[in-house]
Amino acid sequence: MPRSYFRQIPNLQYPNRAPGEKTISNYTEVKNLFKRAKLREDIYANLAYFTKYQIIGDERPDNVAEKIYDDPTLDWIVLLANNITNVQTEWPSTENAYHNFLIDKYVTEEKLHEIHHYECTGVKNSSGSVIVEDGLHVSVGFAVTYFDTKLSSSVSATNITSAVTNLEYENNIQDNKRNIFLLKREYLNVVFNDLDNIMEYKKGSTQFVSETLKKTDNIRLYSN
Repeated sequence: MPRSYFRQIPNLQYPNRAPGEKTISNYTEVKNLFKRAKLREDIYANLAYFTKYQIIGDERPDNVAEKIYDDPTLDWIVLLANNITNVQTEWPSTENAYHNFLIDKYVTEEKLHEIHHYECTGVKNSSGSVIVEDGLHVSVGFAVTYFDTKLSSSVSATNITSAVTNLEYENNIQDNKRNIFLLKREYLNVVFNDLDNIMEYKKGSTQFVSETLKKTDNIRLYSN
């Protein structure tokens, strides 16, 4: 059975704010968007619950959900597993959108191939210990001198930088967005049960109507 996220969000009876509305007893039923699902911290912290996945081409969250879970309505599971709240900025762009983004930002082909920054190619001592991490942003001509205990001498590391162009920089951002984690199928029911508990209204509140409905207070003030 499909588990569309928004179908599971409970409702609110909210005071009708239509222009000209004068009757304070009129309410409109709306979705309570303040209710937001999330994965439990113990699930987030345990990589055994997840599998790595690389987004291919113009795949959307629903495409991934269809492929992995046989249910496109579980796109919200894909997003929750990666704590994505804004698909426009946190999910890789389509090929066409990315092309247009590059044109708008850099305007010319020449600017695309200008240097954005320099990175260190990494430095290790003779024992294999990291002296400078690979990929660290550095200035042009960066060099480092360190004492190598195994060699009992100082070592100077030069020519350890590489230039990263604007195009390479933007491509790296897109590529990083393509590497996501997906919740394994066998743990879906754990999330479904948690979601049912999170979304359910509990008795005791003056606003409680049912497990799926609350009625908000009407504090509208009128002027003569």
